[in-house]
Amino acid sequence: MSRLALTVLVFICAAFAAKDENVADLKARVESARPEDRAGLCIQVARQQLHNADKFYGDGNIEQANTAVEDVVAYSEKARDAATQTKKHLKNVEIDVRKMADKLRDIKRTLAFDDQPPVDRAISRLEDVRTTLLKAMFAKDNKNRKEEKK
Repeated sequence: MSRLALTVLVFICAAFAAKDENVADLKARVESARPEDRAGLCIQVARQQLHNADKFYGDGNIEQANTAVEDVVAYSEKARDAATQTKKHLKNVEIDVRKMADKLRDIKRTLAFDDQPPVDRAISRLEDVRTTLLKAMFAKDNKNRKEEKK
């Protein structure tokens, strides 16, 4: 009985350790990940950097926040590229990017006017990512429908 409890405890600790990976570790894993796994890892980096950006803006560290926002966009674009390349996780990446764009809109409302332009640019680029993903998701459906009508 004690071995079972110990085994379960080890697995639980390992699961929590995996969730607490820092951004640098995730970025390193992205480069060596299989193409199918790359989109998910990129989204994890983008989400963590969005959280960091929110915290940095709240603390008044505008430069660090802007750098984190740039990472949000860069890794969202990498996730888009990986998802469109493998044709996997398109919907999940699109949903995550939409949520991140919404969060950036919320953050923007709390910022001084002079600090808003980098966030505006990031939102615009995330919307471009979403548009590309949506086109990729529905392009196949449109081709199939046209072929069915013939």
